[in-house]
Amino acid sequence: MSGPEILVIIIVALLLFGADKLPEIARTLGKGMREFKKATDDIRSEIENSTSDIRKDFNDVTSSIKNDVSDVSNNIQKDFNETADNFKKDINETADNLKSNLNDTEGDVKKDAREPTDPYRYDYTD
Repeated sequence: MSGPEILVIIIVALLLFGADKLPEIARTLGKGMREFKKATDDIRSEIENSTSDIRKDFNDVTSSIKNDVSDVSNNIQKDFNETADNFKKDINETADNLKSNLNDTEGDVKKDAREPTDPYRYDYTD
């Protein structure tokens, strides 16, 4: 509202109620506004109190879920690392066995290559 509108409202109120009743009306309006503000503050505080319990429960559940997810994630990571380490170990053992067998075979082939072969020769080493 602008200044002239407020002035018109004050003049109309003076004409309708008179100068004697105007302070009493203003006092009554002030009390009513105070009561209304007090009631809205009470409602607001009651809503905040009731929702604070819900917020607390929600935060507790959220942190519990975060902890559970973190634990599961850590366990999965640990199991994955153990499995990967075991897999690497098995691969290395298999590679070492293959190298050993290959070296043995290579040695046998070299030994056989150094010995002259006689197709009529018979070995009596039983």
